[in-house]
Amino acid sequence: MARYFATTAKGIESITAEELKRLGAENIEQSFGGVYFEGANELLYRANLHLRTATRVLMPIREFAAKTPEMLYDQVRRIKWENYLNPQMTFAVDCTIAGSKTLRRTMGAENLPRPRLPGDPEPLRERLNNSRFAALKVKDAIVDQLRQKQGARPNVDAEQPDIQVVAYLHGGRCILSLDSSGVSLHERGYRLRDAGAPLKETLAAAIIELSGWDTATPFIDPMCGSGTLPLEAGLTALKIAPGLFRERFGFFSWPDFDEALWTRVVDEARAKINRRIEAPILGFDQDRDAIATALENSKRAGLTKLVHFEKRGLESLAPVGDKPGTLIVNPPYGVRLGEVEELKSLYTMLGDLFKQRMKGYTAFIFTGNLELAKQVGLRAARRIELFNGPIDCRLLKYDLY
Repeated sequence: MARYFATTAKGIESITAEELKRLGAENIEQSFGGVYFEGANELLYRANLHLRTATRVLMPIREFAAKTPEMLYDQVRRIKWENYLNPQMTFAVDCTIAGSKTLRRTMGAENLPRPRLPGDPEPLRERLNNSRFAALKVKDAIVDQLRQKQGARPNVDAEQPDIQVVAYLHGGRCILSLDSSGVSLHERGYRLRDAGAPLKETLAAAIIELSGWDTATPFIDPMCGSGTLPLEAGLTALKIAPGLFRERFGFFSWPDFDEALWTRVVDEARAKINRRIEAPILGFDQDRDAIATALENSKRAGLTKLVHFEKRGLESLAPVGDKPGTLIVNPPYGVRLGEVEELKSLYTMLGDLFKQRMKGYTAFIFTGNLELAKQVGLRAARRIELFNGPIDCRLLKYDLY
């Protein structure tokens, strides 16, 4: 039994916690930006394979005081790194400092900060507020300890390391973890080309979960772009584990990796896949290139015959199927003032179409511009705070009676 931490985008921790509960995790505890949970290796494998809304699954290996670079180096060097690494393996270090906007991966001595200049803050305080320098101290401690004990050192590989070490510093303390996921879990593998500014797959899956969509009813995205929302809806309806598209996870290189157990977990996931979708799942967009990209992504996801994409303008929006369903749209937010003015008519059009044509449906608008949302002209039944990267967004629910 080990303790893990599933990282998430801000605002969807509760969704990830519910996913972990369904997977059989124990001692689930929500925290800022993620969820702690406990389980054996099998649960770790299932979490990486099945979680739709988590970004990574970390395994904390030690927490300690680290108020100075020397303390950080000394505490990291005390860890028995031979349990995780050997000189023939590669590794990398990611470091995040709470309150810092930087996330750095140590590459070598070139990451050292500039020399201290007159008037600069005290060097120790400055350096521990520098994620590059902190990552370098962690790397040095690992390399020095293994060189001393085994006579050789592992190399750093910033792109595809065997072991990914994650350091999180906050309030004079450090949590050191191993990243079991490797590449972020939002990178399913089916989306190779984007149209516009697509949602991350993990955020799209969270929005679908928050919508309460019943997979036995229609699902429509009238401005689908590269198709992320309809494709994530399709994976959900068919019970396809999103990790099945990936070729590798970080834990493949861990010394205790059980290949036979992993094969069984994958086989069980494949056996649970549904072969048909109960109700239509549709994505429309007026941009021909966007629809072409969505169709490419759908093919890689194996959903070509199950999720329908079509070039169609918003003005042709209409219900589908024999029962009301769910509509989710992620319209542009607008960055410059001129763009915002142009988008007002789009949001007004959405509200008019909802009222006139989509009665009985539950509609959602996901937007990062609350001023534009006012143009919809409908009272939102629910407003859910989410973040699309750094953008403070709202998922607005409209019950169309």
